[in-house]
Amino acid sequence: MTDTPVDLTTGETGRVLRDVLGPLVAQGAVVRRPRVTAWAERRQVDRTSHRLLERLRARYHGAPLVVRLGGRRLVVATRPEHVERVLAGSPEPFTPASWEKRGALVHFQPDGVLVSPLPERLVRRPYNETVLDMSEPVHHDGAALVAAVERETAELVTAVESSGRLDWDTFAASWWRTVRTVVLGRAARDDERLVTLLDALRRDGNWSWFRPRRPWLRAALDRRIEEYVTIAEPGTLAARGREAGGADVVRRQIPHWLFAFDAAGAATFRALAVAAARPAVRDRLLAEPTTAERGPAVLPFARGCVLESVRLWPTTLAILRDATAPVRWGARTFPAGTGFVVLSAFFHRDADRLPFADAFAPEAWLDGRADADWGARAVQRRSRALPRPQRRAAPGVAHARASRPARPHGRSGALPGAGPAARDDGPPRPAVRAAQRTERRAGEVPTAAAVQAVAPRLRRLRTPARRCGG
Repeated sequence: MTDTPVDLTTGETGRVLRDVLGPLVAQGAVVRRPRVTAWAERRQVDRTSHRLLERLRARYHGAPLVVRLGGRRLVVATRPEHVERVLAGSPEPFTPASWEKRGALVHFQPDGVLVSPLPERLVRRPYNETVLDMSEPVHHDGAALVAAVERETAELVTAVESSGRLDWDTFAASWWRTVRTVVLGRAARDDERLVTLLDALRRDGNWSWFRPRRPWLRAALDRRIEEYVTIAEPGTLAARGREAGGADVVRRQIPHWLFAFDAAGAATFRALAVAAARPAVRDRLLAEPTTAERGPAVLPFARGCVLESVRLWPTTLAILRDATAPVRWGARTFPAGTGFVVLSAFFHRDADRLPFADAFAPEAWLDGRADADWGARAVQRRSRALPRPQRRAAPGVAHARASRPARPHGRSGALPGAGPAARDDGPPRPAVRAAQRTERRAGEVPTAAAVQAVAPRLRRLRTPARRCGG
């Protein structure tokens, strides 16, 4: 093994652009482009990318790979030690406010903590952690958040009982009503226009600096958020943020939270699909609240299921950092402004390191196996920006356990993914076509996970009379 980054040849750089970086950019870094992601699924670009990176890692003995894009230089991590150095070294000398990320997020959250310069970040990050209660296992307003989740979950269960199925459109509508309620209050519950505005600006963000800004659109979003922040009732994130730093401060951070909730919804739906296909997972999820303390409580297995969903099907395709000062790496020194890249799927499903690379293994988050590997730990570090899934107050967990599906046809084995170990009978073939249709509508990443993610909609669902506690 060598630690000194190596420059790729012109041919190797072209292949990395074609098979690794190009598909990631084309699919959409901020919000997925449905047609491109459908194409990427048909072409299985994740597998092609993984094979290329494995070959380059072996050829250069595990050294980081340097890719030159005109005047931009990117250093691509190939080993968990590289991931550790980049993530542990944030925000200095590796700032999350990369050139690409600043160009993307300036369209809808220019004051978000992700793209803040260090002086502002030193203020905004603690503020976010205070409002989200990051230091506590259960949120201060957990009881109120759980109550909001349970109200929406009750309606979701009624809809599922009526239609006999739970598809993405039904789930997403319920999810966003919950999100708007817990973030902005009951007055925002049915304001679908708010999310429409946010999505339009996120699509602009896909183009980063190459798309002109639409300040009138962002002003419309800001006005809506400001109105709700002013009247938000206690027990919402807006009210807690208003008390902690004032209405203007929380208004500037809310687009970031809504953005994070979008990824949490995709992860939750996929975790729910796995539970639908695996009776053992489903039964353990349903049993966990009965052993927890009364009220909002930590739910370790539910947390592990959501984290496994993110590990297997990353909602963040790549982690980007920029050097804030010259960085010495091995025998080379890189100037400030050099980009550093951690490709999520490459590390999350690396069978050379992870025995459970292509398996659904929530227990790995309970027994320490996932935490022992920095490639997998990147899931948890990114998920800290999301409302914590281990709390009963988290909408994701409540939705994921709200409806108990009947046992699907076929056997439950390893999930579809990269490599023979992931093969299984899986859902029926119509699920493949339904997955592609759903992914085009929902704008999600159409990976092999899409097959599992839509399997429940092809089968009748049974909902238990017993309500889940959160």
